[in-house]
Amino acid sequence: MLSQQKIQLSTYEVAYWQEGGGIPVIFLHGFLGNSQMWRSLVENLAQISPGFSWVGVDLLGFGGSAKPDLKYQIWDQVQFVAELIKAKGWEQFYVVGYSYGGWAGAAIACEQIKGMKALVLIAPAGIRDDQFVGRYWHLRPLLWSSPLVDLGLAVVARLANIFNQAAQVRGIIQARQALQAQPVAKSFLRDRLRPEDAIDTLEAKIHQIDLPTLVIAGSEDQTIPLWHCQAYAQGIPAARLEVLVGADHDLVVSQEAEIASLIAEFLASVNRNHG
Repeated sequence: MLSQQKIQLSTYEVAYWQEGGGIPVIFLHGFLGNSQMWRSLVENLAQISPGFSWVGVDLLGFGGSAKPDLKYQIWDQVQFVAELIKAKGWEQFYVVGYSYGGWAGAAIACEQIKGMKALVLIAPAGIRDDQFVGRYWHLRPLLWSSPLVDLGLAVVARLANIFNQAAQVRGIIQARQALQAQPVAKSFLRDRLRPEDAIDTLEAKIHQIDLPTLVIAGSEDQTIPLWHCQAYAQGIPAARLEVLVGADHDLVVSQEAEIASLIAEFLASVNRNHG
């Protein structure tokens, strides 16, 4: 794993790693992930696109960063990353965001934080989609803090061995453990029950992004539908859309080489055209 550092910001502690020299490229991870998800991609990028400083950030509520009990909105992440940028004294930087991290990256661009040169969005969340409402409500009992839930799951696990359902029950238990350790996931299940709760989506703001932007989508993504990526590409004036045929939401792993090549070419193009 890449060596992690920590900085105390005004309110919360941020965990991040940094490699190389040059203008920072800040990587923002997806939901339930952390900055280590970028390790392999960054190693690939460093080989084909030297001269940058690669930075992976654990967003607020994830990984080694602070995990306060908040009603998480994307603007909390904007403030969190903006404080890190200020604390590090980065006068210029790029942002690469995947899924939830893409939402955060686009929100940072909407705020027009000084020094941001370009944006890469990989299967970005953050476009309002009322079809998501209720999709994960069945997981809400896994948030209950009562020990009776754990006792009940232990009993079910024993019975599951008899009926060859052990793997499914293990998955439920692991999901409970993950949710209990993930305050952002808990907030999303607890605080976003109705369409009108989606008060921090970006479809009405993305036209404000005045930056070169690369949007990368998977044609078979079942988590972030293609039309979400198309909405970003159509709404951001200087955006370009690349659709990876056959790719699902795991495209950062399954299409790593292609994504690294696209990012390297994009960064080179921005440097040529914008200095």
